[in-house]
Parts: sequence; structure tokens; C-alpha cells
Amino acid sequence: MKAPVISVVIPAANEAQALPECLARITGLPNEIIVVDAKSEDETRAVVETRGARLLIYPQRHRARQMNHGAARAEGRILLFLHADTFLPHGALAKIAEAIDRGALGGAFSRRYRSRSLVLALSSCLAALRNRLFGWYLGDQALFVRRDVFQQLGGYREIPIFEDLDFSRRLQSLGRTVTLTPPVRSSARRFAARGPFRTTWSDLRLTAKYLSGADPNDLAQAVCQARLDRLKALQTYERIS
Repeated sequence: MKAPVISVVIPAANEAQALPECLARITGLPNEIIVVDAKSEDETRAVVETRGARLLIYPQRHRARQMNHGAARAEGRILLFLHADTFLPHGALAKIAEAIDRGALGGAFSRRYRSRSLVLALSSCLAALRNRLFGWYLGDQALFVRRDVFQQLGGYREIPIFEDLDFSRRLQSLGRTVTLTPPVRSSARRFAARGPFRTTWSDLRLTAKYLSGADPNDLAQAVCQARLDRLKALQTYERIS
């Protein structure tokens, strides 16, 4: 077998539904797929094993640590970090290798959501503007990087949120990054509970706080507390009604 050109690292937890399509779209250059599973309670591990991907087990659900764990065991000269609910476009691996061979240190894809929401379409346009102006990317854009550069940067910082933005900012400061097209197609499932507008507005406020210097650990704790408060309020409302 040829040595892999690209190692695809996928952090996962209860992703049995999304993984089959995600894995099926990883085609092209010699590659290896590493799924780092953390305490899945569904058939995630069985899906990985039946589709020829490499399964690694991690003891906690922490995306940055899961991705670092997978990267440490990767053999490809290029690392691609992919969310389990993000689908690559046709020819994605070849485009990544070509960009790296032309001198880019890394980058990501433009992104669209698998949704008809106009709010999410607008947010994708704003993300494209951010990519163009600053070279900053988020994890659902399929971040890729030369493996030696990833090691030079010390991998992802082990923070609970914004590990992707933090990494892409450090990567961009080191040298040239690129945004590839056509876009990846990301799931809109995280917008279902509160709706696209409220979730996007909350994301923007949280990002502004992070960019202003707030501790990601404090932000993550605040997000968790807000979710608990909303759940308690909903339970109280249901009891009263």
C-alpha cells in the first residue's frame, strides 16, 4: 500500500447517523481516515470499523484533545480535520494537496449549510468575507495543514471552545493560507433548538467576547450555565402549563 498523502482526522461522539455519508465522500489521493471516538453510546464505532477507517478511543469528549490525539498517530504529510457532519466536495483531497504543493501552509474550504435558511446563507457569506480579509477559519470548514507545521504550532490548544479559530489565527500568522472551493456542506442541526437567527446572534456575541480577550474556559462555562437555565425554565413552564 502507498503511504497516505493526507490523514483525515475526525473527532466523534454519537455520530453513527452522519458518519456514513461523511466517510463515503473522502475519496481520491492515498489517504488514511482516523476517527477519534469519545464515549459514543450509539453505533459510531461499528460504522467506523465496517468502513475501513481507523478507530481510536479517547476517554473524554473534548474536540481539541481528540484531534490532537488523532494527529499524533497520523502518517500523512497533510492533516485534514473534518467534522463528522461535514461533507467534502468532489475532488477535495486533490485540491488540498495541490494547494500545499503550491506553497500554502494550510487553509480550509468555504462553507454552506445543508439548509434553506436565509440567515444561514447570510452567515456563510459573512464567513467567506472573514476568510478573505483575515484568513480565519472554523472547524466545520474542514481545516487542513501540513503535518510539520501543525507540530511546529504545537497542535490545537486544549481549550473547550474556539480551538479552531485559535489554531487558524496562529496558522495564518505563520504564512500563507488558502480558502478552497467548491464549499463543504455542513449540517445545520445545531441551529435547530433555538433557531438560526438566535443561535447565529449568540455565536457572534460569543466570538466578539473571545476576540476581546475573554478566557475560553469562562465562556464555555457561561454557555453551559445558560443552557441549564433554559432547560430549567422550560421544565418549569411545562409543569405550570
